[in-house]
Amino acid sequence: MKKKKLKDIFKTKFFITRLDVSGSTKQYKYTFKQIFSVAFLYSVLLILIISLLFIFTPVRKLALLYESKELKKQAEQIKVLEKKLVLLTKELERISSTNQKLRYAIILAGIDTTDSSKAVLDSLRKTDDGKIPTEGNVFKVFGHLINKIFDNKQEDPNLFFIPPAKGFIINDFKPSKGHFGIDFAVKTGTPVYASAGGLVIFSDYTAGDGKKIIVQHSKGYITVYKHCSVLLKNERDFVSQGEIIALSGNTGFNTTGPHLHFEIWKNGKIVNPENFLLIKKE
Repeated sequence: MKKKKLKDIFKTKFFITRLDVSGSTKQYKYTFKQIFSVAFLYSVLLILIISLLFIFTPVRKLALLYESKELKKQAEQIKVLEKKLVLLTKELERISSTNQKLRYAIILAGIDTTDSSKAVLDSLRKTDDGKIPTEGNVFKVFGHLINKIFDNKQEDPNLFFIPPAKGFIINDFKPSKGHFGIDFAVKTGTPVYASAGGLVIFSDYTAGDGKKIIVQHSKGYITVYKHCSVLLKNERDFVSQGEIIALSGNTGFNTTGPHLHFEIWKNGKIVNPENFLLIKKE
């Protein structure tokens, strides 16, 4: 049955009718076998012509040149991707290193740095006696005098912090809303001072807070300075109260304009900086 149908297909005839300008018609008759044979011969002839062109004309060279250019272009794209991958890897390593330093700073934040027996501070010590300088300067004397005048309103009468920048407070301490410090309205490039003497335990860029510096003080206190434009102190540097440690700025994703965000922590817990500073509000 199948063989009979196949034979019928080969016996199929095609009729083509052409209409002349005079109105007469002409009819042409072709079999399936004839059409198949002509198509096959044309295909073979086309392949032969293309082969001869590749052999005896510059077409082959042009094709190879085009292929070479494409390969070269792909190779250049691969090199660009490799460079981007290397840069991305380095950036990830830098971010990882920054996060590690932040974790280390958090560990230090809960430790009394005047205790020389703490092993975690061994890699940070730079003084001969192994003790981190405390705030024993004119600011502390002035602090005691202020405490007496203002009925000792500070939370810790034995420790005094000075304002880290010359400016007005534009945003108060609101821990319930995720604002763990106070914001000073200052222009970019305004000097940022160490609110108290101590050891710099973090000084680097973070995505959210921008250029940030953290100073460890005695009695379990740390101060945090965020969104700076320039960091003037490095980790392991000792700073005195009132010493310039950075310049204010507008860096990081969590900022809406030039200002200095300032925080005070005690034994790993956030405290209101306004309870330690004598400052004026806007």
